[in-house]
Amino acid sequence: MPLKILGLNHNTAPVEIREQVVFAGDDIGRALQDVRGLEGVDEAVLLSTCNRTEFYVMADDAGRKRLQTWLHDAHNLDPSFADTLFELDDDEAIRHIFRVACGLDSMVLGEPQILGQLKDAYREAHDTGTAGKRLSRLFQHTFSVAKKVRTDTEIGSSPVSVAYAAVTLAQQFFADFAKHTALLVGAGVTIELVAKHLKRKNIGRLFVANRDVERARKLASQFGGFALPLSELEGTLPEADILISSTASPKAVITLAQIEVAIKARRRKPMFAVDIAVPRDIEAEVSSLNDVYLYTIDDLNKVVIEGQGNREAAAVDANRILDEEISRYLNIERAKQVAPLITALRENADALRGEVLDQARRRLAQGADGREVLEYATAALMKKMLHNPSVRLREAGEASDEELVAAARALFGIDDA
Repeated sequence: MPLKILGLNHNTAPVEIREQVVFAGDDIGRALQDVRGLEGVDEAVLLSTCNRTEFYVMADDAGRKRLQTWLHDAHNLDPSFADTLFELDDDEAIRHIFRVACGLDSMVLGEPQILGQLKDAYREAHDTGTAGKRLSRLFQHTFSVAKKVRTDTEIGSSPVSVAYAAVTLAQQFFADFAKHTALLVGAGVTIELVAKHLKRKNIGRLFVANRDVERARKLASQFGGFALPLSELEGTLPEADILISSTASPKAVITLAQIEVAIKARRRKPMFAVDIAVPRDIEAEVSSLNDVYLYTIDDLNKVVIEGQGNREAAAVDANRILDEEISRYLNIERAKQVAPLITALRENADALRGEVLDQARRRLAQGADGREVLEYATAALMKKMLHNPSVRLREAGEASDEELVAAARALFGIDDA
């Protein structure tokens, strides 16, 4: 079955759509099993991040359509959801996976986190048993390509991350961070990067809230901040001039009511907020409040684009490497597809050789002349090996099958007479 990709990402769908089809935790394994169980789907890997949900499958066209139906029904989506999906096949699908792994398809050009996420996605599929031989070969080659691109180009230089973009945007509201307080919700890689950038900007006070308060303490202690559990979040919100959230919660952790109370306690003092999570951590209705400036991950795109211009030249080099690696991968795959035929051909020839050898040995045992036996053996072997090709070529000639005749000339290295 051919390689196909079905999914949506930040290029095709806004955060309001993407957050409806996020898979996390045990949901990933269950989704992979469901997809693998669809008729027409042989193998499957699922990549689900804040910016994309993409299924990489070995499937026929009917299997791909069943996958789309399953995705729609599993999340009870509106029919218009289909307008945000993209589909890729074969060579274009391979190019897309390579681009994703190298950070060339990311909102942040060249960002390195996506490669780790892709490796996790493959590992999950491998452990679940939905990544077979073909997807395993593809992903191992993909990881090798990503390493080569990062080694041979400057695509990863001058880092511009979503975390950096969030802090840069905050600077448009607060010139002197030393006089302000930041509240970070979550304790993952993105929040850690936000904390680093805020610390470099000399943030006055820093709070880290997380469901696992020990993780919050560990992170906050690195930057001289204070930790608190999510249960105490409401009491700290009025202190926050800058609120940045990135958790893996399936539903909002900061409500409109909580922000309304915080704004009242702040006596209408403005609050800058960035919701990096997908699904969103902050209820969308918060954006309607006059004293809150709420941005989503999609709103950071402009800041990211402005800061990554010096990576564009590196992207040209990276795409050149991708062209070479796509060709190399396809050559490897095509060779593997022919390998069983070559094996069968050799086994058949060896079986014929064995038959002739047994007959030659019997003749020698009966006292036949050695030279006569050699003449017999070579002639018999030639006759047996060329019998089927000769029959098929005669049939091809009678049917004017010029394509098969030309293939035979090429296969046996025979020039036109």
